[in-house]
Parts: sequence; structure tokens; C-alpha cells
Amino acid sequence: MKRKSQGSYGKRLWRFFWYDDSVLSWIANIIVAFLLIRYLVYPVLGIILGTNFPLVAVISESMEHGLYEDKLCGKEFKFFYESFDNYWSACGSWYEEHGIFKEVFLDFPFLNGFDKGDVIILWRAKLENLQVGDVLVFQSNKPQPIIHRLVRIWQEEGETFYQTKGDHNGNSFTPIQETKIEESRILGKGMVRIPYLGWVKILFVDAIRPLGIVIEK
Repeated sequence: MKRKSQGSYGKRLWRFFWYDDSVLSWIANIIVAFLLIRYLVYPVLGIILGTNFPLVAVISESMEHGLYEDKLCGKEFKFFYESFDNYWSACGSWYEEHGIFKEVFLDFPFLNGFDKGDVIILWRAKLENLQVGDVLVFQSNKPQPIIHRLVRIWQEEGETFYQTKGDHNGNSFTPIQETKIEESRILGKGMVRIPYLGWVKILFVDAIRPLGIVIEK
């Protein structure tokens, strides 16, 4: 009888997850998917890709090439048609002042940036495989890692330092400690973009925030 009861419970649970159309079932599926990714898929990918941060969800607009709150690269626009040429017209002067010209930028990975809600797959980052234009993930003074474009590499007293900038931002920002990044703070190099997948995490975290629950990566 006990085995029969356990089998019946297992079937009800299976139907709840896969066939139930209720909101509760939908929430339970999101939680299970989140836990599987966090504690199974995530560690395995980390071993394969050589980084403790194999996946990051983009949670801000700092790498977008369109308007956010009517602004792009610190400038206000009433209308903006998204294209690389228009992006360069708005933002290219900063890069040119820092020795990065349009024909160079055109060869950069993630040429058109990426959006909030995307997921970026990372590879291990070392001096040997990093160059200006790469997308770099680093730890700042914020809880979540920052993902911005690498715009400068230099040596100082035998140590290598890096500077990044969000494609959407008007400058590199000292408050998030991206003007002089030590190698020890680098978490990975962006390799592949998966659109929209990160919204699962963003919506999940936003949903539980009113409950006082904090998700740490």
C-alpha cells in the first residue's frame, strides 16, 4: 500500500508540473528551472568553460545601442533610429578620443551591443586571450558583476590593468570601479549571446523581492 501511495503521489506531482495550467504550477516550474540551472547546469558549464561565471544575465541597459529614457551616450534624443551608423554618430567621438576608430570597432565582437534580458555565455579571461573590444565581466563594488566592453589594456609597475565602458554610457564610470580593473577582479570574457533568456531570472528576482528574499549569484 505504501509503494502504491508513493506512486500515486509521484503521478500527481508529475501532472502538476507538466500538465497543470495553474499559476502555481507555472511558478513552481520557474523555481525548479532556476534551481537546476544554478546548482547543476551552472557548475558543469563552469568546469567546461574554465570560469566560475559561465553564464550572466544582463540586468541593465548599459550595453544597448538604442535610447533608454531618451538618452544614448549621455546625449538626449527625441527620436533615434537604431543602426550602427547612427550609433557611431552619437557615440563614436568618445572612442575616437581614446584611439578606437570606426573601422576598428566594426571588427569588435557584439558589434551592436546587447540588451537587458539577454544571457551571455562566458569563457575564461586571461591576458593572452583579451584584447580591446572584447566584452569583459568583472566584479565591481556592486553585488552583481558588471558586463562592459574592454577599451584599454596597459601595464603599470609590472601589473596589467583594464578599463571598460558600457556601449550605451557616455563614459567609463569610476563609481563602479571600471577605470582601472585589476586582473583579480576579472570573471570572464563574453563569447555567445542568447537573447531574452535572462528575463526568466530578472522576473523571478523582481517577483520575490517584495518578500525580502535576496538572490546571490
